[in-house]
Amino acid sequence: MEENADSTEHAYHSGELNDIASRICDLDKWREIFNSRGLELKDGMVKKHQDSHKSEEDGEDTVGKPLSSCNKPHGQLSSFSVPYSIPNALLVSPSLGGMPVTLEMAVDLRMILFGSTFHIFNYEWKKSYFKFREPFSDLSYALEAERGGARAIQMAIQANIIKYLLYTRNKDTDNSHLQSLHEVTEKEQEKALAAALTDILWAAGEGQGSSVCLVTPDCSFSPNLDYKVDNFTEKMQLYNFTDKEDTWKFLYEHIQCFKVEGSHGVILFLYSLIFSRRIDRLREDLDATTPHLLNMSLGNFVCRQALVNLMLTGRASPNMFNGNVQYNAQGELLAQPLHGVLSRSDVGYLHWNREQLEQDKLPTVGSMLKTPKLPIWLCFINGTYSVIFSTNRSLLSDWKMEHLFDLYFYNGQPSQKNTVQLTIDTHSHHWEEDPSPGKVAGDPEKRFPSVEMTIRSKWQGAAIDWNGTVPFF
Repeated sequence: MEENADSTEHAYHSGELNDIASRICDLDKWREIFNSRGLELKDGMVKKHQDSHKSEEDGEDTVGKPLSSCNKPHGQLSSFSVPYSIPNALLVSPSLGGMPVTLEMAVDLRMILFGSTFHIFNYEWKKSYFKFREPFSDLSYALEAERGGARAIQMAIQANIIKYLLYTRNKDTDNSHLQSLHEVTEKEQEKALAAALTDILWAAGEGQGSSVCLVTPDCSFSPNLDYKVDNFTEKMQLYNFTDKEDTWKFLYEHIQCFKVEGSHGVILFLYSLIFSRRIDRLREDLDATTPHLLNMSLGNFVCRQALVNLMLTGRASPNMFNGNVQYNAQGELLAQPLHGVLSRSDVGYLHWNREQLEQDKLPTVGSMLKTPKLPIWLCFINGTYSVIFSTNRSLLSDWKMEHLFDLYFYNGQPSQKNTVQLTIDTHSHHWEEDPSPGKVAGDPEKRFPSVEMTIRSKWQGAAIDWNGTVPFF
């Protein structure tokens, strides 16, 4: 009897486990269905939106509301409302002025970003904003940037924040000190962020004007069936400026719309950047290799090189080499020229990717990007972005400074607690010596940290001392 009871109990538990497994499969099936329609499943439930004019104070994200909240055309099917863990975007009053974004402008925006009007930003992008580390800390100058597609934008802004804190606010000083980056107040953080955003937008507008996008409570146009609603783009107002100082003042006054959780700050800046450059100029910047600015990779949208170059140089050049290329490797005239970088900018760019190196596809970075006006570089290292900089303004203008100098490295990840100091020696040439007992013989590219190889792409053969920090990256 006891044995039969055990068997019965075992069968019961087996059946229970099978039932649980079946429910999990059903849940995954419905999740795929909802995701394919641009929805998200949370806690096993998708709620149908009941009130198209729900209060903004209820803490529920408006993404996924039915089209009735944006003047839904008669007869169109209702969508679902999906709660996210981030609050609604910060809204500004319609009385602030500005120009409502039209359906035509929204379509152009989607096409230049994604190449389709049916793509919208995912949750990872929507939650991204410009989040500073603690004021008066070793990283009080630094933004926190998680891994993902928005990271390129956050770290490009980081490079320009460093530019402002080291060189713009201290114009009369050739040598700044790292300590000045440790003494940044919250107010100075906000000023630096406003300055970084302004510089990039103003360069994109070729020094003649800039645009800033903010979100208001009401939709400004009625979408059609060829446009996928995100309940964010449809509520935007565009503010145009012809004076750089006015741009900075406006951004500083509304800096919370970019730097607090739920602000959708990265997307707002990206939209502002595109409208500052203008769609027609962006199309001229791009070439046959790059039809739009974002690319789908591993289920997420990532920034193409054209967008990175737009943030660095003000022009969306798709390639990293100098100038434009008219001929291919065989000397044949190309149907359309390939567009490269045409001028030096304040912030430079370095690129290193072991996988591309092994495939002999590591792209050439031209001197325009390698040698910027100021010693600050946005770095792409094995698929992620970071920043390297010097506190010596004369580093790139006086060759004697490049014998022995310090660089500072910040990767944006929350795990980094201090700025890494690297000492660069361009005269010793001992970095390729036989490996010590703990290292692997073979190609130096496989034996040395990628950060070092990135720096050597600018200073070939340099020896690099991590000054007690355990090498990483």
